[in-house]
Amino acid sequence: MSESLYTKIFKLGFNHFPAFRGTGGRITYIASDFSEIRLKLPLSWRTKNYVRTIYGGSMYGAIDPVYMLMLLKMLGTGYIVWDKAASIRFKKPGRTTLFATFSLTEDEIYTIKRELEEQPKIDRIYTVHLVDQEGNIHATAEKTLHIRKKQPA
Repeated sequence: MSESLYTKIFKLGFNHFPAFRGTGGRITYIASDFSEIRLKLPLSWRTKNYVRTIYGGSMYGAIDPVYMLMLLKMLGTGYIVWDKAASIRFKKPGRTTLFATFSLTEDEIYTIKRELEEQPKIDRIYTVHLVDQEGNIHATAEKTLHIRKKQPA
C-alpha cells in the first residue's frame, strides 16, 4: 500500500517532533491506512555510545511510540490506547543502520473492537525487531498496550 499525502505530511511532522527526533530514528514510510510503518535508526554521532555502537536508549526510544500511534489511527477517535509495559532484548551491537517494520492487520483491529464489545479494557502485546540491512536481528522489543473505549461524555 502506498503512502497518502496525509501520511507523508504526518511522517514529516513526526520526524521533526523533538522527543522522537532526539532518538535519532526516522520514520521512512507510513501506509495510507497506518497499517504499516517503517523506520530506520542510523549509527551516527547522535546515536553512538561510548563503545561506538548504537545506544540502547536510542534503539528503544525510536520504536517506543509506533504501535500506540498505529492503534490510535486505525481504531479511530472512540478509543484510548496507552503503553502499559515494554521490554527490549539486545542481541547484537548495532554497528550499522538498523531498520524496523511495524504492521497491524485489519483482522487485528476487528478482533480488538470485538473484544472491547465484551469487556471494558484489554491488553495486547506486539513484538518488533531492529534488524540490519541483511536482516540480522540486533534487538527485539515487546510492547504491551492497554486499550479501551472512551466513555461517553
